[in-house]
Amino acid sequence: MLDRLEGAKRTHYCGTLSRDNEGNYVTVCGWIQRQRDLGGLIFCDLRDRTGIVQLAFDDNTDKAIFEKASALRSEYVVMASGKVRVRSSINTEIKTGEIEIEVDSLKVLGLSETPPFEILNDSNANEELRLRYRYLDLRRPDIQNNILLRHKVTKVTRDYFDENGFIEIETPTLIKSTPEGARDYLVPSRIHKGSFFALPQSPQLYKQLLMLSGFDRYMQIARCYRDEDLRADRQPEFTQIDLEMSFVEPEDVYAIAEGYIKRLFKEVLNEDIETPLPRLTYTEAMNDYGSDKPDTRFDMKIKDLSDIVENCGFSVFADTVKNGGTVRAITAKNAASVYTRKEIDKLTEEAKGIGAKGLAFIRWAEETPNCSFAKFMTEDEMKAIYERTGAEKGDVVFIVADRKKIALSVLGALRLTVAKKLDIIPDKYNFLWITEFPFFEYNEETGNWDAMHHPFTSPLDESIKYLDTEPEKVFAKAYDLVLNGIELSSGSIRITDPALQSKMFKALGLSDEEAHEKFGFLTDAFKYGAPPHGGMGIGLDRLVMIMCGCDSLRDVIAFPKVSNSSELMSGAPAEVDDVQLRDLNIMHIK
Repeated sequence: MLDRLEGAKRTHYCGTLSRDNEGNYVTVCGWIQRQRDLGGLIFCDLRDRTGIVQLAFDDNTDKAIFEKASALRSEYVVMASGKVRVRSSINTEIKTGEIEIEVDSLKVLGLSETPPFEILNDSNANEELRLRYRYLDLRRPDIQNNILLRHKVTKVTRDYFDENGFIEIETPTLIKSTPEGARDYLVPSRIHKGSFFALPQSPQLYKQLLMLSGFDRYMQIARCYRDEDLRADRQPEFTQIDLEMSFVEPEDVYAIAEGYIKRLFKEVLNEDIETPLPRLTYTEAMNDYGSDKPDTRFDMKIKDLSDIVENCGFSVFADTVKNGGTVRAITAKNAASVYTRKEIDKLTEEAKGIGAKGLAFIRWAEETPNCSFAKFMTEDEMKAIYERTGAEKGDVVFIVADRKKIALSVLGALRLTVAKKLDIIPDKYNFLWITEFPFFEYNEETGNWDAMHHPFTSPLDESIKYLDTEPEKVFAKAYDLVLNGIELSSGSIRITDPALQSKMFKALGLSDEEAHEKFGFLTDAFKYGAPPHGGMGIGLDRLVMIMCGCDSLRDVIAFPKVSNSSELMSGAPAEVDDVQLRDLNIMHIK
């Protein structure tokens, strides 16, 4: 009896068994989730990546097998064989809750010490501890399900783009450092002393060269690297669904991307995404939502009160408008019971923390509104504010007076804070295209105009005439795909005219020599017949994070970094010995 498992192979995964398997003789493998010894009965929950099945040992079990079962502990690795039978007590909490395996052969394949935390869904163990023992954390079913969903996403991705004529081509990960908006990770060259490779922030330049090479539809699930401060939706190394197409305009890119999103959400989540997806220009998004990645699952749009208050008796409002600023407001419907004066004071401090000088308000809890500035206003002015903001009894209006950029960004942030506190954000998927981005962004520190996207983004045809004189009027053939307030993708139609590209470099303050030093291998290629082309990169990690309903990228990446860019499990980054440094001609500084 004890030797029956010699040479045996797994026949089923634990979570795939059901009542249809009743009477079948099966062999399963996995980890012991828990063991329950009831004297003459022993039950063990056996876990693998598909789920849990109960192993049963009773009076009919061979004595030696029973004794072996009594010694099992959590996270022991075992192989068990036996007949599937119906359980006397059904467990509706698990997929296999109607059946169990009457074990007649048992082999312990690996022992385990007591793990530092219990392998459970929704573990309340400290995240730092879980990441230090990430190989154990990855055994948790909820994390495994995230990784399995990610696998399915990449499978559908490759299938969809292959069916639409895209060719998957790998691009280098040791490249020349070029300015792309974030700091590069640099890799010293042993052979070329004093020279460095960079890890790619994106495959941007190479995929454009592939268009020049005649591969008119390129796709890659690409690894990218950026040396920047981290947050919940950012990692120093991340994965991008990268694509580029020749002979296209923005509408062609939208169509391919929307077809992908529709297919992906249907196959992976059985969710029907209605297409075409809605669109807002960058200007519309900023004016209505105070963000270029707005969450449109709820309303609360920003309203402009500047024309109403420009001549009012409240100097904070009037002086702001006279000095070229703006007065904007959001209305939180039915919020007066939640936003007491104490809560409004807290929100005011938050507003100040993100750049506002203060926060005016109207709280309409009683018959007469409580307003922080009403004594300076006429009755007609207040009535106009109520009408413009749609304020009614039960509502709270929050108002910021400042430069337009600050007022919009502050209210955009407060809009999200208020919506979360009121719990008014529905659980659904709202996709949105943001189009016609400004080409340039004024850098107040340097006094220069920087490219908002990369410098190969094509300007709108009607904007080219403003390049030399009014850069603030130049808009780009650039577009972002936003989902529930998170930027999923950024893309554009590219410049292929060498003369226009040179003009754009000059507008960005790059001399011909500087441009050639940084991008010469690409601009030289444009001289040999460049097709019109454009594309985008979709953040795979962020996409999976939203599809899994997670709040952090760390929950959908097998071995993530923490906020200081270190990986706790392996101890990376780590010092290297002096011999390695000498080979790279690098001095060890302590």
